[in-house]
Amino acid sequence: MFEALFSPVTLGALQLRNKVIMAPMTRDRAGPGDVPTAAMVDYYRQRASAGLLITEGAQPSPEGKGYWRTPGIHSQQQVDGWAMVADAVHAEGGLIALQLMHCGRVVVPANRGFEADVIAPSALPCPDKVPGPDGVPAECASPRAMSADDIEWTLDVYRQAARNARAAGIDAVELHCASGYLINQFLNPASNQRTDQYGGSPAARARFPAMVVHALAKAIGADRVGIRISPGNPYNAMDPANPAPSFAAFLDALTDLDLAWVHVVDMGLPDLDALALVREYSSAPLIANNMLKADSAEALLQAGRADAVSFGRAFIANPDLVERIRSGAALAKPDYDLLYTGEERGYTDYPAMAAAQ
Repeated sequence: MFEALFSPVTLGALQLRNKVIMAPMTRDRAGPGDVPTAAMVDYYRQRASAGLLITEGAQPSPEGKGYWRTPGIHSQQQVDGWAMVADAVHAEGGLIALQLMHCGRVVVPANRGFEADVIAPSALPCPDKVPGPDGVPAECASPRAMSADDIEWTLDVYRQAARNARAAGIDAVELHCASGYLINQFLNPASNQRTDQYGGSPAARARFPAMVVHALAKAIGADRVGIRISPGNPYNAMDPANPAPSFAAFLDALTDLDLAWVHVVDMGLPDLDALALVREYSSAPLIANNMLKADSAEALLQAGRADAVSFGRAFIANPDLVERIRSGAALAKPDYDLLYTGEERGYTDYPAMAAAQ
């Protein structure tokens, strides 16, 4: 049973022992200085039986931070913290990729604890509210439009973040191009109203996102770089209408790279087959995501619609999700009130199957 799920797969330079991937999930457990904590080390170690762990989004620079207690990958202390995470995962025989997440305009300044610019494609604030340090939704800051110098500086930021991840022993990076954050903001006309070479047509809006992917590939090798997209996702005030031209242009601009993967959050839109869109415009291995169960994931793999699959929520309360699927055991349910509390409760205290019996 689940023959495809439990067979190995190659994603770029990575040889996965199974096709069950843990999707990136913000959990707000970083410590002072946005440094990974001992609890984070334990959290990822507990889930290392997955073929690949993709971490929560880590900001590549101070300007990339928008949420409370999210980790960074731009200081030496942060690199050292991630090294402890990577070592723990590798000791369990696992692989780990770090997601690079620049929030762009999705910033509540009080979440940062320091002064830094809020930058975005255009000087348009995100109209959606974001939880502040007390968990209460607050207005986002007004960003300034990125200048040509900002564009070049941000490319350097991403390059260094990728190098930092590799210096920490992380196996690969995933660029967050979804959910209304900086890369998605460039792709989407609701947040990108530029009239220069980085705005206007789908190809122009895709120019900076493609430059970032190329910068990452040059820094650490394309075979250790993946991207995550969610065409048609309205989160953080993105325009969900007609996403295909934007993402087709983006993927088309990456055809010269042998990327490790394209990670697709399939929004289930009636007029868009997101997996087929990626297959048409990219030859990279495809990771499918969004509300999958073991049966539906296996069916996608058996049909050749995906090369691997990722699970998010199921990994929260089931650190041994791989073993539970393999044995047919029931899945525990997470306490959603504890998702972002900063406590170890609701984070590292979900028991593995043997301990739960």
